[in-house]
Amino acid sequence: MAVITTIEDLRVLAQRRVPRMFYEYVDSGSWTETTYRANAADFGGIEFRQRVAVNIEHRSTRTTMLGVPVAMPVALAPTGMTGMQHADGEILAARAAEAFGVPFTLSTVSICSIEDVAAHTKAPFWFQLYVMRDRDFIERLIDRAKAAGCSALMVTMDLQISGQRHRDIKNGLSAPPKLTLPNIANMMTKPRWCMGMLGTRRRTFGNIVGHAKGVDDIGSLAAWSAAQFDPRLSWNDVEWIKKRWGGKLVLKGVLDPEDARAARDTGADAIVVSNHGGRQLDGAISTIRALPDIVAAVGRDTEVWLDGGIRSGQDVIKAMALGAKGTLIGRPFLYGLGAMGEAGVRRALEVIAKEMDVTMALTGRTTIGRLDSSMLIPGSYPTGIGPYLPEPGGR
Repeated sequence: MAVITTIEDLRVLAQRRVPRMFYEYVDSGSWTETTYRANAADFGGIEFRQRVAVNIEHRSTRTTMLGVPVAMPVALAPTGMTGMQHADGEILAARAAEAFGVPFTLSTVSICSIEDVAAHTKAPFWFQLYVMRDRDFIERLIDRAKAAGCSALMVTMDLQISGQRHRDIKNGLSAPPKLTLPNIANMMTKPRWCMGMLGTRRRTFGNIVGHAKGVDDIGSLAAWSAAQFDPRLSWNDVEWIKKRWGGKLVLKGVLDPEDARAARDTGADAIVVSNHGGRQLDGAISTIRALPDIVAAVGRDTEVWLDGGIRSGQDVIKAMALGAKGTLIGRPFLYGLGAMGEAGVRRALEVIAKEMDVTMALTGRTTIGRLDSSMLIPGSYPTGIGPYLPEPGGR
């Protein structure tokens, strides 16, 4: 594939080059995958108003996220096992984001460790935290993120229990992955990927192995992982984390206006409207449909971002027009990483930025601050999910 013009081009190339079990870990959702598909499909019905005879000479996609200047309102989302899409994947993605001028978020369950990424980048990155039963481990993770100079902590709220992802189960995708004969045979058809993995020492969960109590090698990881996600997670835990962290706090995984208000009241600096990319509660509302009500519920003091379903710069524009102050992309940059490594992540960002610029021009907008619902065709976009009635007695 000589010319890459869309995120779909990168997806096709990634499917060719990444072993099936790891490619489908990215390109799948839970249960029937209804929400996974709706996240992207619901963007498609939103229509733009084309405008003419407007001075569009000086356009810019630049804005801020958490008060920090960014080249466009797009951050790389935290994604687990990124280093299995391409050798040293988290480092490569972080470098591409830094060079382009957008934030990178490192996952708790990354292959490259916090310290690895910090050693190979100059710009501060964000760190994503899963809340686990082992609070001592969580405290040390937070302290490691501080020591590495991470500029924000993103707490994922919607993984107290893991959604069932049928394709992962059938592929033997676990922690650690099962090297079955079909998986090994499939890997042998991906020589580029295999050579990269043979050339790196980073093939396990760098933030966990050697750091969590009793997890000294990949063999002891499975039992620890299965018992660690904490079903008791509450807003009190969020307040404890915020105090321990002491810096910018982002809460990810909010779909409900009542939860959004609770997140705001805990002092979150930003809220990410997210359904975990359709990988948790299948049948949940798409993020673009949930966005307007959450923006209305939170008000102006807390930034609202959107994650899930973005496959183009036009999708970013639509989210911003409906009130988002920023967006996160997961699959688009992972497709680029699997397809072409660091250059592929950079290409994904270039594709999105170009689509944003052209769309702004043809809708008569020149700055991110001028994006609002008046640039959309009335009736084509969600105005909310209906009147919101809180549960009797609240929570």
